[in-house]
Amino acid sequence: MIYAVPKTIKAAVLETLSKPLVIKTLETPELLPGQVLVKVIFSGVCRSQLMEFQGGRGTDNWLPHLLGHEGSGIVVDVGKGVTKVKTGDEVILGWLKSSGLSAPGAKYLSGNQVINSGQVTTFSNYTVVSENRLVIKPFGLPFDTAVLFGCALPTGAGMVLNELKPLVGQSVIVLGLGGIGMAALIALKATGVRLIIAIDISNQKLALAKKLGATYVFNSTQEDFRQSIMDITDGGAHLCIESGGQIETIEMGFSLIRKNGGSLLFASHPPEGEMIRLSPHELISGKKIAGSWGGATFPERDIPIMYDLFKSTNTDLSELLTKRYPLEQINEALNDLAAGKVFRPLIAMQHSD
Repeated sequence: MIYAVPKTIKAAVLETLSKPLVIKTLETPELLPGQVLVKVIFSGVCRSQLMEFQGGRGTDNWLPHLLGHEGSGIVVDVGKGVTKVKTGDEVILGWLKSSGLSAPGAKYLSGNQVINSGQVTTFSNYTVVSENRLVIKPFGLPFDTAVLFGCALPTGAGMVLNELKPLVGQSVIVLGLGGIGMAALIALKATGVRLIIAIDISNQKLALAKKLGATYVFNSTQEDFRQSIMDITDGGAHLCIESGGQIETIEMGFSLIRKNGGSLLFASHPPEGEMIRLSPHELISGKKIAGSWGGATFPERDIPIMYDLFKSTNTDLSELLTKRYPLEQINEALNDLAAGKVFRPLIAMQHSD
């Protein structure tokens, strides 16, 4: 099949922090060495992008620019030196580095306006990506669920498989049931962990967590949930995976792990400038806390392993994709994610061909 290089690209552009993204028509740039042009089929929307859109990372010196760092698509064209992928390959786009050339982000034109981008962006129907932000999509993996392997699954499942490596008999808390938390939960279930405790403020998310394999679920607005967890875990959980991304949830998770060996691993960081507060005595009592950078995942190595694990355990990943939006409704998707109405918004791209 021949894939024509489009003359223009439809994209959602961040022009002003905390203001709606603007749909613009961009000129397709000439590819630099190491760059790959991808026809985006689906893009995910995660809280990291929501934080960037809201200005939670501080001053943004790259405005206006594109967003999005998880998606699936088909390679349309490749720049000089690219050897890992070729035209027609079905790929996963993600923010974690893999093998291949590291190319700079593309600069797009919209009239006289220059639009910046990073090494991977996915809020557009076509995108220019650095070779090392692409992985060949496993055979049989649908394009929609493939999006989850761009961010949520490598991070959440990676925290389980690559970092914490829980024993079957240990107790594990998953605190915050967004895409990363749910990914961690299904990885825990797939690896046979018997005592999984899910915590969130959304009863809808807790119901799904129960369906996906949580042993116990707790709404953190309940007055007695802390004592209930202490009773279930005999004084605190062995491990806690925190993905709520708030000061309060990180501190809460730390309070729920046991002394003499309890460990908290968190994935989503709070807005820039906020600080967590922990008792030094809790630390010297044997509790541990650390942050995770993408679940320590190396995409080319780990994505096939994760896919095979979930396939072998008949895990229904589509449960995490509750609503689809066209690109024109991306601001609605961001707002729904911020309001907790969806787990992982999915942007379905349209193309003139």
